Amino acid sequence: MQGTRMEALIETLYTVTLTDYPDLPTKERVAAEARYCKALERRIGPPEDVVHALKAVERLADDGDVSELTDEARRLVSQWHLACNTARTAGLQGLGDLPEAWFDVRVS
Repeated sequence: MQGTRMEALIETLYTVTLTDYPDLPTKERVAAEARYCKALERRIGPPEDVVHALKAVERLADDGDVSELTDEARRLVSQWHLACNTARTAGLQGLGDLPEAWFDVRVS
């Protein structure tokens, strides 16, 4: 069907969506998102740990006050940013140069 975007859903604690690359076929998009998840979990840990780290990053974004962060939260935020960079590289592997594409990660 023209104009319809097919969605592939995997039930998990969080979702990853490749954005700003609308013409990518569904099969390739889903594979890129799966590579991203795998790399993210390789760096952070199981899905529960990914959600814990994501929530720490979201709290920081909401509060904006880094001085209030615990040492654990600081570690999680740092780990999150490193993991996301690694996961983005893995997710986009083989798709060419896509400077505008990014992965949106959300708690399900």
